Amino acid sequence: MTALEAQHTMYTTYLTEECMTQANEWERDLPLDPGWEKQQRETFTAWCNSHLRRAGTQIENIEQDFRNGLKLMLLLEVISGERLPRPDRGKMRFHRIANVNKALDFICSKGVKLVSIGAEEIVDGNVKMTLGMIWTIILRFAIQDISVEETSAKDGLLLWCQRKTATYRNVNVQNFHISWKDGLALCALIHRHRPDLIDYSRLREDDPIGNLNTAFEVAEKFLDIPRMLDAEDIVNTPKPDERAIMTYVSCFYHAFSGAEQAETAASRICKVLAVNQENERLMEAYEKLASKLLEWIRRTVPWLENRASERSMSAMQQKLEDFRDYRRIHKPPRALEKCQLQISFNTLQTRLQLSNRPTFMPSEGRMVSDITNAWTGLEQVEKGYEEWVVTEIRRLERVEHLAKKFKQKCSLHEAWTTGKEELLAQRDFEDTSLTKVHSLIKKHQAFENDLTAHQDRLEQIAAIAQELNELDYYDASAINAFCQGWCDQWDTLGALTQKRRDSLERTEKLWETIGQLYLEFAKRAAPFNNWTEGAMEDLQDMFLVHSIEEIQILITAHDQFKLTLPEADKERIATMGIHDEILRIAQTYGIKLPGTNPYTHLTPQDLGNKWEAVRLQVPYRDQVLQEEMVRQQANERLRCQFAAQANVIGPWIQTKMEEIVHISVDIAGSLEEQMNSLKQYEHSIITYKSNIDNLEGDHQLSQRSLIFDNKHTNYTMEHVRVAWEQLFSTIIRTISEIENQILTRDAKGISQEQLNDFRASFNHFDKKRNGVLGPDDFRACLISMGYELGEVEFARIVALVDTNSTGVVTFQAFIDFLTQEAAETDMAEQVMASFKILASDKVYITVDELRRELPPEQAEYCISRMTKYISRDAPPSALDYMSFCSALYGQSDL
Repeated sequence: MTALEAQHTMYTTYLTEECMTQANEWERDLPLDPGWEKQQRETFTAWCNSHLRRAGTQIENIEQDFRNGLKLMLLLEVISGERLPRPDRGKMRFHRIANVNKALDFICSKGVKLVSIGAEEIVDGNVKMTLGMIWTIILRFAIQDISVEETSAKDGLLLWCQRKTATYRNVNVQNFHISWKDGLALCALIHRHRPDLIDYSRLREDDPIGNLNTAFEVAEKFLDIPRMLDAEDIVNTPKPDERAIMTYVSCFYHAFSGAEQAETAASRICKVLAVNQENERLMEAYEKLASKLLEWIRRTVPWLENRASERSMSAMQQKLEDFRDYRRIHKPPRALEKCQLQISFNTLQTRLQLSNRPTFMPSEGRMVSDITNAWTGLEQVEKGYEEWVVTEIRRLERVEHLAKKFKQKCSLHEAWTTGKEELLAQRDFEDTSLTKVHSLIKKHQAFENDLTAHQDRLEQIAAIAQELNELDYYDASAINAFCQGWCDQWDTLGALTQKRRDSLERTEKLWETIGQLYLEFAKRAAPFNNWTEGAMEDLQDMFLVHSIEEIQILITAHDQFKLTLPEADKERIATMGIHDEILRIAQTYGIKLPGTNPYTHLTPQDLGNKWEAVRLQVPYRDQVLQEEMVRQQANERLRCQFAAQANVIGPWIQTKMEEIVHISVDIAGSLEEQMNSLKQYEHSIITYKSNIDNLEGDHQLSQRSLIFDNKHTNYTMEHVRVAWEQLFSTIIRTISEIENQILTRDAKGISQEQLNDFRASFNHFDKKRNGVLGPDDFRACLISMGYELGEVEFARIVALVDTNSTGVVTFQAFIDFLTQEAAETDMAEQVMASFKILASDKVYITVDELRRELPPEQAEYCISRMTKYISRDAPPSALDYMSFCSALYGQSDL
C-alpha cells in the first residue's frame, strides 16, 4: 500500500467515525434543544447561502428548500467544484427522492458514511435530519481539512483559536460553546489578523452583546463572512450550540488562511535567518580566535629561535625558568585553543552542511591547515630550545668553575714567581767564599728542582686556558693574555736559570768544599715542601660533580691520600733529623753556622708549619666532601621521587588513550551511551590533572637543583606534557565527533541502526584502528555498500570527503558524505517560496513588507543584505529576495 493510499484510508476511517459520532448525537427519538435548533437553523442557512450566492441563488427555509434536492445538489457542486449527475426535473415524490439520493451518494463518495439519514426524511422536511445532513456537509467540506500540528477537524480548529487568542486579556478558549458567549474571543481573532478593524482595548467584558455584534458587523462588512448567529440567542442560552459556533468560527479560519500562510512563511524565514546569523557569529568567533592564536605563535617563534647565549649561568637559568613557564603556563591554554578551533571548524561545517549552506572558507592565512602548519613550526623551533639552554647552563657552569680555578692557580703561580727573575739575575757568587759558592750551586740545583716541579702547574694553567677557549668563555682574550704572559715569563726564567747555572759551574771549579748536610737537608726539604704545597692545593681544589658516583670517587681518592700521611710524616721527621745532625756537628766541632741554610730558604719551622696546615686541612676536606655527598643523595631522592610518579602517570595516560580509541570505534550501544562513557573519561582525566601538577612540582625541584638526567625512568616531563596534551585533545575531539554524529543523525533522520551499520562498515576496513581510512580502504568500503565507482566518480567523492588533501578519510567525513547524498536539495527553493508568499507573489519584496512580516532583528538582517530590485514597475524600497536566497545557499542560479 502506498503512503497516499494509507493516508486516504486513514482519512476515510476518521471521517466515518466523525460522522457516526455526529449521527449518534441526533438519534431519531431524541428531541433537539429548541435554542440549539434555532441557532443551527440560522447558522446553517447563512453558511449555505454564503456558498449558494456564488451560483446566484439562496434558501429561505432550510428544511423546505432542500426537499426537492435541486438546491442541495447545487450546493454540493459549488463547495466541491465537481459536477453531480443531472437532476430529475419532475415534481413527483420519487423525483425528489432520486435527486436527494444523488446528493447523498455524492457525500458518501467523499468517504462519509451517513448514519440514520435517508432521502425520505429530507424530502418530508424532517428538521432534525436536514440539520444533521447540513452539519455533515460542513464537517466534510469546511472543517475537515483544518490541520494544526498533526491534529485535525475540531481539535485542530480549537488549537488554532487558542494560539491566536492566547495573549489577549479576558480570553480563554477551551471549547466551542461558552468560551464564545462574551464576544471577546471573536473580536480577538479579528484583531489578531486585522488590528485596523477593531480597537480591542475599548471592549468591555460586561458587554457581551455589544462585543458579539461588533464582531458580526466587522466580519460581514470587511471579511465577507455573513452574519450566521444572533447575539441575544448566544448570550441568553446557557450553552450555545457547538455546531453553530464551529461553523461560524471555521469561516474565520478560511478567511485568514492567506495570513496563516504568510505567518508560516515568515516563521520559516526566521528560522533560516537565525541559523545563518548563528553561523556568521561562529565564523566571526573562529576568525578572531584564529587571529589571536596565530599572532601569539608569530610573537613566540622569534623568542624560541633566539639562541644568543648569556654570559652568566644565572641569566641562562632564568631563560630555562622562562621556558618552563612557557610550557607549563602559557602554551597549554593555546593548545586547548588550537583544539577548540579544530572542533569549532568541524562543528560549523556540520551545521552549514545540515542547513544546506555553502562550506565555510576562513580568510586567507586562517585556514585550519594554516594554524596546524604554524603550530608545527612552533613545535619544531621549540624542540631544540630546552636542550640548547641546558647545554649552555652546563657549559657556563663548567666555564665559571674553570675561570675560578684558573685564577686560583694563577695566584699560586704568581706568588711563586714573584722575585724569581731578580734572584736569578744576582751576581752574589763573584765575591764570596768557596763554601758560599758551593752553597749557591746547590741552592740553584734546588731551585731547578723547584722550577721543574712548578712546570706541572703552568701546564695545568695552559690546559685550563685552552678549555676556556674551547668553551667560548666571554673573557677568553684576558685569559689568553694572562696565559701568554706566564709562558713568556717561564721562558725567561728558564733562560735565566740556565745562565746562572753556567756561571755557578764556572765558579765551582774554584770552590771545593760544600756543606753536605745543608745540601742534603735542602734536597729533602724541597720535595717535601712541594709535596705539602701540592697536598694543600689538592685539599683546597674545587670540584664539580653531578652524581653520587662522582663524589664517591673523590671521597675514595681523599681516603687514599690520608693513607699516605704516615709515610709523609716519616719523611718530615727524617728531614728534620738532618737539620738536627747539622746542629749536633756544629756544636760538636764548634763550627759557627751561618744564620740560614745556604742551600734553601726553607727552615724546619717552615716545614713544620706547612705540615700542620696539611694536617688541619684534611678534616675540612672531609666535611666538604660529605656535604656534597648529602646534596647528591638529596638529588638522587628527587630523581627517584619523580621517576616513581612518572612511571605511573605515563602508562596511565597510554592506557586511557587506548580505551578512548576503543570507545570511538566500538559500535556497541547508542551514541548517547558512547557519549556518557566519554564524559566519564573526560571527568576522570580532568580529576587526574592534579597528578600531572604534582609531577610538575617535582620536575621544578629537580630543575632548580640542576638535575637534567634521570636513570630511573624513561619518561621526561616533556614526554608527559606532550602525552597529556594529546590525551586531553583526543577526548575533546572524540566527544565533539560523537556530538556531530548525534547532530547528523537527528538532523538527517538517520536511525541508530543505520549509524551502527555505517560504523561497522567503516571499522571493517579500518585495519589499523586509528579512526581513518586510506584511499584503497575507502574505495573498498564504498564498493561494499553498493557504490559503482569509476575513476572519475571516485575522484569526485574523495574531493568531498578529503577537502584538505590529507590522504585519509575520517568517520565524520564518511557520515557527512552518506547523509549529503540523500539530503534534500530544495532548501533554497523553500525559503524563496516563503519570501514569495510574504511578497504577495511579486518577484521583489519591499522594506515595509519585511518589517511588517518579520521580527525586527530578522527584518533588519534581510534589509542590510538584500540588493535593490531595479525595475520601472518596482517602488524605490523594492529588494531582490531571489538573489539573497541564492547567496544564502551558495548557489549561482536557482
